[in-house]
Amino acid sequence: ILSPFNFTRRKTGPNDVTFKVAYCGICHTDLHLLRNEWLNSRYPLVPGHEIVGIVTEVGSKVDKFAVGERVGVGCMVNSCHNCESCEISAEQYCDGVVFTVNSTDVDGSVTCGGYSSLMVCDQKFVIKVPKTLPFDAAAPLLCAGITVYSPMKYFGMTEKGKRLGVVGLGGLGHMAVQFGKAFGMHVTVISTSSHKEKEAKEVLGADAFLISKDERQMKGASKSVNYIIDTVSADHPVPPLLNLLKANGKFVIVGSPSKPMEIPAHSVMIGRRLVTGSSIGGIKETQEMMDFCAEHNITCKIEKVSADYINTA
Repeated sequence: ILSPFNFTRRKTGPNDVTFKVAYCGICHTDLHLLRNEWLNSRYPLVPGHEIVGIVTEVGSKVDKFAVGERVGVGCMVNSCHNCESCEISAEQYCDGVVFTVNSTDVDGSVTCGGYSSLMVCDQKFVIKVPKTLPFDAAAPLLCAGITVYSPMKYFGMTEKGKRLGVVGLGGLGHMAVQFGKAFGMHVTVISTSSHKEKEAKEVLGADAFLISKDERQMKGASKSVNYIIDTVSADHPVPPLLNLLKANGKFVIVGSPSKPMEIPAHSVMIGRRLVTGSSIGGIKETQEMMDFCAEHNITCKIEKVSADYINTA
């Protein structure tokens, strides 16, 4: 149960940006950590890694940000800066990555997230939030947005006219649909919930909708898409989804089911299909994603709640 907790942030260092938190998204990862479902939670724990706010102070060596600017912090607040992953701007894969919540910071303290009033972060891990984006709806882009944008860019899921399948229409899925349409792709939403079809097509612009539990629908759509991005975190069968892929199709996992996925060999051998995965995205790419959203008027669909409603939410 979340309850009020007083703690002190570090003073603004030479490379730090301090900002007053305006909004913070609620991510399913917050629930994993609150409930210690990954067996590594350290209490007291302050969740939140989709954070936006207004800069109140900058360090003496900060040259990218100024007081009064709109900024954000996502899933990471530091890394080693020297390894191969850091050198190619893929800090999320650094062995020394410091996550925004429940991680050991450079000074040995446990990191506290954005369910708070103030944030202090190294400037290398701070993102500029364009003025044209709604401030509240921009916050979840720092996790949900980059988690689908990064693999879409890396695995070439950006070709105009190609066909993209999006499994699940939750926080990640509804972003993948919008990115796919912005890239000029034909987008099919694959869901267990028939009531989401109207939202998928009329609100988000999806071209087609499949009920994954409907064997006839799934069989009729066999070999119909070039790419699938699977955003579902609940356990679900993968082979029926792989059958939707054309030859040389790519299946990218960004959800994290609790049980191992079973993939029969013939499901990938026939058609030379690729099954792969991806985790969030680097800082350079996160800024690119944020700017892309501003350019194409893409935001998260949100419900805004106050802090005293957080346990119910």
